[in-house]
Amino acid sequence: MIEYQHPWFFLCFLPLALLVFLTWGRRREASLKWSSVGGVSHRWTPRLLLASLPQLLHILGLAALILAMARPQRLHSEQILKSEGIDIVLALDVSGSMEAPDFRLNGREVDRLQLAKKVVGDFVDGRPYDRIGLVVFGEEAFTQVPLTLDHDALQSFLGNVQIGMAGANQTAIGQALAVSARQLGRLEAPSKVLILLTDGRNNAGALTPLQAAEAAKTLGVTVYTVGVGATESRRRGLFQARSEEIDEETLTQIAEATGGQYFRGTSSEGLATIYATIDRLEKSTAEIKEFVRHEELFHKALLPGLLCLLFQLLLSQTVLRRLP
Repeated sequence: MIEYQHPWFFLCFLPLALLVFLTWGRRREASLKWSSVGGVSHRWTPRLLLASLPQLLHILGLAALILAMARPQRLHSEQILKSEGIDIVLALDVSGSMEAPDFRLNGREVDRLQLAKKVVGDFVDGRPYDRIGLVVFGEEAFTQVPLTLDHDALQSFLGNVQIGMAGANQTAIGQALAVSARQLGRLEAPSKVLILLTDGRNNAGALTPLQAAEAAKTLGVTVYTVGVGATESRRRGLFQARSEEIDEETLTQIAEATGGQYFRGTSSEGLATIYATIDRLEKSTAEIKEFVRHEELFHKALLPGLLCLLFQLLLSQTVLRRLP
């Protein structure tokens, strides 16, 4: 990136433009009264072809000096992460009911999982210095991406998440909580956060959601639960639901037991607002040092400018000298 330390010197280009106009714009041919021009032959010579070179060098030299006085600099910045931020695991429901198309995104109909992936992806982009992991769950739960700062890889895996990849017919919320909390408990971090998104209720796995919530609390994990799906009246007009109604009571108990909150997303804007709210509640604690180095570039304009003016002076006083 190039910036100019004294950009107001560019105003000097205004009188320079006037000089160009006076030099070439209003130029008049010289005339000489002579009784007869019959013996005069008009032919081009190297000296005649180069007659305007001193004026051109003069203009170029002044332009280069103006650029040098503006003091161009190339910025070299480097960010060093002195300490990482908080650890966040995103637990995403991929059971069959997440295929319900009860949302709209950019004017088109999308299913719950498509919208969730878009909102979660935006959330990841806004937390560049936090370690983030991804857990998917359906009939079972497993870690899709362990906690990482490589968010490009995380986004790639998130894009490949599909309905049914962890089993399509049931929802193991308790197991998802346990897998996520176990991953967060392995590493030391100033804050550990789990954001669990689902559209159903726990009906698989040996571990109940409240048991898993107690374990997460013991590990110092704050759980935010998000119920996603249109309201019941709207669903009736769109599709036949393939899952039971969201167990909002249990999701609320999970969040409250760990110091988190429960949210309900019934629209695309609402779901985006939920993740924006969590983003504000859980501020990153990363410490970043930024080093900026300025590389001076004025000499690259100053030296050519001086050479142009010197060469112009030399030519105008020797081979291209003009008599008054």
